[in-house]
Amino acid sequence: MQKKGTLWQSSFVIAGLLSSLPLQAASVKPKLVLQITVDQLRGDMPTAYLAKMGKGGFRYLLNEGVVYKDAHHIHANTETIVGHATLATGALPAVHGMIGNVWYDDKLERLVYNVEDSKYPLLSANAGVNQKTELDPTQRTAKSSGRSPKNIQVSTFSDELMIASNGKAKVFGVSVKDRGAISMAGHMGKAFWFSKKSGEFVTSEYYYDKYPEWVANWNEAKPTKKYHQKSWQLNQAQKGYVFAKQDDQEWETKLPGFGRTFPHQYGDMNNAYFNTFLTLSPAGDELTLDFTKAVVTNEQLGQDDITDYLSVSFSSTDYVGHIFGPSSLEAEDNLLRLDRTLAKLLKFIDKKVGLDNTLIVLSADHGAAEVPAYLSSLGMKTTAVAPKEWDKKPSMKALKKQFGFDTALIKSYFHPYIYLDRDLIAKRKLSLKQVQKAVAAEVSKFDGVALAVTSSDIEAGNTPQDYLHTLVVNNHSKTRSGDIYVVLEAHRFVADMEGLTVAATHGSPWGYDTFVPLIFAGFNIDDEIIYDRVSTTDIAVTLSAVLGIKAPSGAQGQVLKKVLDID
Repeated sequence: MQKKGTLWQSSFVIAGLLSSLPLQAASVKPKLVLQITVDQLRGDMPTAYLAKMGKGGFRYLLNEGVVYKDAHHIHANTETIVGHATLATGALPAVHGMIGNVWYDDKLERLVYNVEDSKYPLLSANAGVNQKTELDPTQRTAKSSGRSPKNIQVSTFSDELMIASNGKAKVFGVSVKDRGAISMAGHMGKAFWFSKKSGEFVTSEYYYDKYPEWVANWNEAKPTKKYHQKSWQLNQAQKGYVFAKQDDQEWETKLPGFGRTFPHQYGDMNNAYFNTFLTLSPAGDELTLDFTKAVVTNEQLGQDDITDYLSVSFSSTDYVGHIFGPSSLEAEDNLLRLDRTLAKLLKFIDKKVGLDNTLIVLSADHGAAEVPAYLSSLGMKTTAVAPKEWDKKPSMKALKKQFGFDTALIKSYFHPYIYLDRDLIAKRKLSLKQVQKAVAAEVSKFDGVALAVTSSDIEAGNTPQDYLHTLVVNNHSKTRSGDIYVVLEAHRFVADMEGLTVAATHGSPWGYDTFVPLIFAGFNIDDEIIYDRVSTTDIAVTLSAVLGIKAPSGAQGQVLKKVLDID
């Protein structure tokens, strides 16, 4: 009896201990995982203008969430697809394979766009890239309008959620950018993105045989019509802005019809650039929100006991940053408007699902560099870099003569990769390793170049173990990376986007490009600010831990214990 009593008493102790564990360890799970990604939202930006922001947007997330103040991507090429794929998979680019928005395909013998796939045409016949009006040179690289996630080489968190639920979870990715939606929806979810050609939210035959009726109806209602002959105007009185007196900065990109001062006219919706102008303003995020609401309502996300997944990637911050720079009146107003868009999204989710039933995570695919001319105006003298003439430099001409080249030694340069003419190198029976080293040695001497790292050295493990080289190695794919990875000096970048000179860009391993916000909020989350350095690879494994499912197949991050309320 003594032993039975002790055992009986112990069961109460065990039960008490179990009851004190976080709810995540029990059977209770969120009804919805809402992953918000803001394109080009550097880690300091959510609080930069917080005093002028209202309730419910950034302020809700910062006050009610677990806020990581020192979160970074740990790969070198901080571009849109690279960051999105890392957020989705918890893997490094070396593992998930999305090493750049564009890479050279040896089999096709051309540059390819990251999510292009000719096997899966768009469901809308006239919604592909308009080569004449498209400002994004990576989009213009694609030879087909077809899109799919086939190039992502590992599973995503959303894939693992589908597997764990036996396909019953509903998984959706929405963005203005195809690569922003496709990467997060993974291999098993559904993705929708905005066509600047047709003004619709579209998808490809990878996802559907035909549009769901509600999508067709939404597009037929002409959602962009409300912006016809309207303009982007300041959200608040101009005198209250930090950049109130800097509306017309000489380094801003002046697009005909859109201008570089407020108000920015959208013009007639029949204008070929009308939809492009929408994406260069807060209107792009507003349209994304409107379509997201339709997804949640019509697909009934978060309405049963099976956890659903919704990714919303807001792109306007990126476009505005490129055209006007992150320190501009336009960027400031865009963030204030994004705050209101986030507030509307969270209010809508609270009404439909309940924020207590929704696990929210917000981060970014990359940060942002300041405009060199802006930095120069403050005393830091720096300029953009012009690499187009590299192959014509005297030292490169000498190398070509040395190796017996009568054509260009550099076959293609799409930052950050230099691609050499491997066929000619093989034909000349030269050592690829030696040619790479010789070219890298010369390129490293050029103005603006901090590092030039060869693929041969990376694959042989013959690189220094410092921070910059580590991030370059983390970005390397044997089958997709170029011959030489070029790291430009801090605060310098290539401003020429295939003929369009932009104010600012990103894509470096420097802190301003790797630094992103990371906030978990909603379901079972207690507010806390954490200053420990964490990686964006931690997000997917942490979401997996909360749901008690296995992490994505290539995930390399660590579980963020504070999100699970574990010390």
